[in-house]
Amino acid sequence: MSITINKQTIAPGESKTVVLNSYELHTKTNIEIPVHVIRSKKKGPTILFSAGMHGEETNGIEIVRKLISREEVKKLKCGTLIAIPVINIVSFLYGSRDLPDGRDLNRCFPGTKHGSLGSRIAYDLIKHIVPIIDFGVDFHTGGAKINNYPQLRCVFDFPENLALAEKFAAPIIIDSHYREGTFRHEAAKKNKPILVYEGGESMRFDYLAINEGVNGCLRIMHAYGMVDAELPDNTTVKIKKDTWIRANSSGLFHMNASNGAFVLKGDLLGVICNPFGDVENKIISTIDGYIVGINNQPVVNEGDALIHLGIERE
Repeated sequence: MSITINKQTIAPGESKTVVLNSYELHTKTNIEIPVHVIRSKKKGPTILFSAGMHGEETNGIEIVRKLISREEVKKLKCGTLIAIPVINIVSFLYGSRDLPDGRDLNRCFPGTKHGSLGSRIAYDLIKHIVPIIDFGVDFHTGGAKINNYPQLRCVFDFPENLALAEKFAAPIIIDSHYREGTFRHEAAKKNKPILVYEGGESMRFDYLAINEGVNGCLRIMHAYGMVDAELPDNTTVKIKKDTWIRANSSGLFHMNASNGAFVLKGDLLGVICNPFGDVENKIISTIDGYIVGINNQPVVNEGDALIHLGIERE
């Protein structure tokens, strides 16, 4: 059976790059969002791999790019892959997180046909992409200076979400509830699970995060018989609760522990030094848990979020 995206038809066994829609900039330049569709003649699930919801999330863009360039992915054994390497092509053009009007695209869902630029992109994703998929993975990276250890975010209360996350097998899986206006939330309303992958830091390639993302996608496709992929099993840690360790003073922050490490309550995580002297304030772990994210900003103010800790589910 053929599928249609914005009046463009893709038949079983066909691979094609189609256009989600065209959007006009203030320069009267039209830009398009390319959608790569790879279909097998044999029936199977339809999976979405998307990235670039924010224009500076380069790790996710690279993950999807590497996937669609692989020979086993180009020749699926069954099912359909829909890949959108850069959703927010406008912000990618500017190298920014937000759209030109200051909006966050991932707060614009479900969108409207005649709304703002972000609202229109969100509307097209919900109208043309979500109805034809079974599930998907949306790739993100940490915000400015935040380095996220490779992790999946899903809702543990929905068994199908957790089962998908376990097939992907990222090093860390975090119980993360839905937020209003997000792609993941609106897709869930239509019973289309979307996992969110976080890895690395904005505008900086993190090859651990990239490799974990690619391998996770291959694992989930292999689980559904879409590709042959010999990948080692990955140990995963399920995080039920999380907290941030904040700066207890202002100054220069030095991290002592590694991202992804397990730490005990009372362990030294880092120090904040007075830039005008030798005064050091220690940053101590308040819990037993895993470091799931680090603020790489060297100059911090009192109260800044520095280290993201996750508590393993019992």
